[in-house]
Amino acid sequence: MFDLQVNRLSFDKGLQIVQADVRLVIDGEAVIEEPMCVDVGLPALLLSGLENITPYRWAGAGEWGRMPFFVCGCGDPECRAYSFRVKHVNGEEAEWTLVEEAEDGSYREHESYAVSLAECRRQLIGLGDTFLDFVAPLDYRPYFADTVPVVRELVERLKRADSRE
Repeated sequence: MFDLQVNRLSFDKGLQIVQADVRLVIDGEAVIEEPMCVDVGLPALLLSGLENITPYRWAGAGEWGRMPFFVCGCGDPECRAYSFRVKHVNGEEAEWTLVEEAEDGSYREHESYAVSLAECRRQLIGLGDTFLDFVAPLDYRPYFADTVPVVRELVERLKRADSRE
């Protein structure tokens, strides 16, 4: 079971980040349950439904595919974050491994979870659509300037992948 709930989206105009209450439950275990910044890692999270992901929280904005999925409420991935390595095992399942990163690129693995790609993709599509609707009326100027077009493109790719299943 994979259940990702992102509720009560809010926009910090000064920091130019989107925050929300995040609850991630995998196989009955509450992996995340706290307020987090959700836009910094959203492109990487969406990409994980399509490709393998190896995080590196110190990557520059242009390496958006390596950001932790959820970061500290301040929006800085170096502060505190939830980083996952995602490996697609086959066309139906991915392995999500919670990792603790080191600046030299190494990491320590923690829990691993088997995640249904179909279930995950459907929830990622919903999150991506909700995010795009939320930021549409805002004067949103994130650090990674292409956040909105990248999220839009990834949601479309996820929809195509989901329709093939």
